[in-house]
Amino acid sequence: MCFYSYHSINMIKVFIDGKEGTTGLQIADRLKARKDIALLELCEEERKSPLCRKEAINSSDITILCLPDDIAKESVSLAEGKVRIIDASTAHRTEKGWAYGLPELSKEFENGVINGNRVCVPGCHASGFLALVYPLIAGGYLDKSARLSCTSLTGYSGGGKKMIERYQDKDNYNLLNAPAIYAVAQQHKHLKEMVKISGLDNAPCFNPIVCNFYSGMLVFVPLPTNLLNFSKEDLSGEVVLKVREILARHYNNGNGRIKVLNAGEGIHENGTVIASRLSGSDNMEIMVEGSKDNITLYAVYDNLGKGASGGAVQCLDLMLKH
Repeated sequence: MCFYSYHSINMIKVFIDGKEGTTGLQIADRLKARKDIALLELCEEERKSPLCRKEAINSSDITILCLPDDIAKESVSLAEGKVRIIDASTAHRTEKGWAYGLPELSKEFENGVINGNRVCVPGCHASGFLALVYPLIAGGYLDKSARLSCTSLTGYSGGGKKMIERYQDKDNYNLLNAPAIYAVAQQHKHLKEMVKISGLDNAPCFNPIVCNFYSGMLVFVPLPTNLLNFSKEDLSGEVVLKVREILARHYNNGNGRIKVLNAGEGIHENGTVIASRLSGSDNMEIMVEGSKDNITLYAVYDNLGKGASGGAVQCLDLMLKH
């Protein structure tokens, strides 16, 4: 067995099960230089062995799963004792006993991660949607019965190694150069968590679009203002400003990685919002723009940052507080 990296007694032992994938590699890059963490690694010939993975999992303090759903479930079944698990797959995001790893949503979510033995990393699309609508629903400004729509533009790295290879293959340029909408049957795997965590009664009409840039994400939710539970006076006034203030009160406290921008911030020339603007960042920025009749909520972040690997490391850091 050859999974131990050098560590001292004061270092936290972390095993990344599935480190060879895009998310796993990004997490490893974020952790390998840290002085408080020792990464446990399996040899190439051992990394697919359930017996070796079991020993590595149970030798760790925290194991991070970057695996297909069925393999992630298998890894959880291998865990014994006090090992804590962070799952970056879809497998457990709506399961009982698993904390949902978007701590900025509320103190309850934050404490769930800090104290959790089983924590799931939100889906990249779901992170933006929930960041935009959760405060409005939880605060009573938007009814749970609201019928919403959501569009998400993502870099192709969100599809993992196979999609990256397809987009970087010059022979596919003509086919893949233009944006491509997918999951058109409204069965996207993130919808389940988008409904449960938001508290909505109905799934939003969700349109994910993969684009020919490596990383970055822009999620936006159109919101006719007549859906808001505002007074007539508020609806006749600065609705955009009021919604922006509601979201800013929720997020702009310096305790998380989500920030609400002021009017015009993040808007480029000719009134454009660029999906790749925060590529390489682990933060998210929210914008509220529009008119008194129709506003749009925007979340800009990196699908590999706040939407995946960065989110996983954020959960890890919170768990280390307990």
